[in-house]
Amino acid sequence: MSLLELFCAVDDFWQAFQPAWRQKQLVERERQRERAGELSESEMMTIVIHFHPARYRDFKTYYVQHVQRFLRSEFPKLVSYGRFIQLLPSILEPLCVYLRTYFGRCRGISFIDSTALAVCDNRRIHTHKVFQGLAARGKTSMGWFYGFKLHFIVNDRGEILALRVTAGNIDDRKPVPDLVKRLFGKLFGDKGYRDC
Repeated sequence: MSLLELFCAVDDFWQAFQPAWRQKQLVERERQRERAGELSESEMMTIVIHFHPARYRDFKTYYVQHVQRFLRSEFPKLVSYGRFIQLLPSILEPLCVYLRTYFGRCRGISFIDSTALAVCDNRRIHTHKVFQGLAARGKTSMGWFYGFKLHFIVNDRGEILALRVTAGNIDDRKPVPDLVKRLFGKLFGDKGYRDC
C-alpha cells in the first residue's frame, strides 16, 4: 500500500470516527480545546502506521532520517520530533480503534502466542521512569526483560482476531479467557491445542 493510499484509508476512517469521538469527549468532560494543530490527526496516524513496515529500528530514527528528509512534501506542516512525541497521546485511542477495523474473522482454526515488548535494557530498569508503575519485569524463553507482553490470536490466514497488552510479569494463560470469548473451533498454541 502506498503512502497516499494509506493516508486516504486513515482519513476516511477519521472522518467517520471523529464526530462520535468528539461527542463522547463532551459527555465525559475530557474535551480539550479544539484549535487546529500543525499536523492533522489523519497525518499523524499515517506517519505512525507507515513506520511499522519501514525498516527502521526505532521511531526517532524513522521520523528524523526519513519523514523529515524525504516526506516533507507529503506533510508540509511537519513538526519537530519532540513536538510529535508530545502529540502522540492524542491519537492513541483512534489508532486502537483503527486497528480493530482490520481484525479478521474466526474461521475455526486459530493460533495464539505472546511476545515481549521490552521498554529498556535490563541494566537501565532502575533508572527507567517513562513506564514506571505500568511495566514489569518478566521472563520469556529468551531470558529476562522489563516491559510488557503482547498476547495475540490470529486465524489460519494470519489475520489478527484478538490482542491484549499486559505487564511483563503476567502469566501467558491469564488473558486467554478474555481473548477467546468471540472465537470458536480449535485454538493452537505452543503447548498443543484446546477447544474455544
